[in-house]
Amino acid sequence: MSDQNSRTRTRADVYRLMYRSRDLVPPEHRADELGDLFATSRSDNKKRDITGALLVSGGAFVQVLEGDEATVRSLFATIAEDPRHDEVEVLAEGHVGRRTFEHWSMGEVTPAASALPLIARVSEIRGGRPVNAAEQDRLLAVMREALDEAGRDDGP
Repeated sequence: MSDQNSRTRTRADVYRLMYRSRDLVPPEHRADELGDLFATSRSDNKKRDITGALLVSGGAFVQVLEGDEATVRSLFATIAEDPRHDEVEVLAEGHVGRRTFEHWSMGEVTPAASALPLIARVSEIRGGRPVNAAEQDRLLAVMREALDEAGRDDGP
């Protein structure tokens, strides 16, 4: 395989995993816990070439991880065991053409009020049913728009 074909395949071979979980962090500790989580995640993700974002809404987390498949799967296995959340469910996963969060090693998403019905819908999914393509695209757009509006860019 030529170098050009290898580079093209690598750029198109981004693996994305989106999951939801239930927040178990007591409200009085949430700010400190999430601050530590974001600081550690950003540092570690930069080293692993992982990008993504974490949405915290009410009692739910929705996170998107992007990068090499083996690296993303390994990180997700660790995340799934984290005691700060439970009911961890993969909503969508697979190879995608490009990163949605290429400028964020771990973006912190605060959704607009207009997005709350979508977030509530996603946070209520049970039984391992993945989100459909339209829901996934809308959720990714909401997360990306929130980061763009906040002007936060932590660089990969």
